[in-house]
Amino acid sequence: MEKRRLDPIPIHSHAMENLRYIRETMERAGSFTAVPGWGGVTMGITAVAAAVVAQWQISPKKWLATWLVEGLVAICIGLIAVQQKARAAGLETWSAPARKFAFSFAPPVFVGAVLTLALWRPGLEGLIPGMWLMLYGTGVITGGVFSVRVIPLMGACFLGVGAVALLGPAALSNLWLGLGFGGLHILFGWMIARKYGG
Repeated sequence: MEKRRLDPIPIHSHAMENLRYIRETMERAGSFTAVPGWGGVTMGITAVAAAVVAQWQISPKKWLATWLVEGLVAICIGLIAVQQKARAAGLETWSAPARKFAFSFAPPVFVGAVLTLALWRPGLEGLIPGMWLMLYGTGVITGGVFSVRVIPLMGACFLGVGAVALLGPAALSNLWLGLGFGGLHILFGWMIARKYGG
């Protein structure tokens, strides 16, 4: 005959475990946690490289092409990294929080694309770097409402760098773009990877 347990497990231990599980499940369901830290670091490294390449461009068209290619590369890196992190965490890539993040992030990026064309035509390309950084920061803040806490802070830093770039000399545009899209992605990507895993 099987021996009975001498020390029964207190009911409050089970209740605490259940509450912890429910809280973690609700947090995962309510926020977009598949923000890729190492993907952000990689995006930052490619942005630093783009800043170096763009600095050597004599033609404004080639300068713009360099940064547009970098933007496409960064988008690809970001999408792949999000899929990998979501898969590793057992999360849906296109969950409700992920959709909220994407739909909040997309309008400022769309505005940035339209304003790029609008500023390019009259030869006001010196305003483009600051505008990009500020609108990207706006998108990160609005999308970050549905993500981990550090994301809106990252967006605020982009706003700050963008404001300096917008008001500063156009000759330093690659420096500010490299610092923003490069340095901030590397710094916050590293922080996200350490604190939130990958």
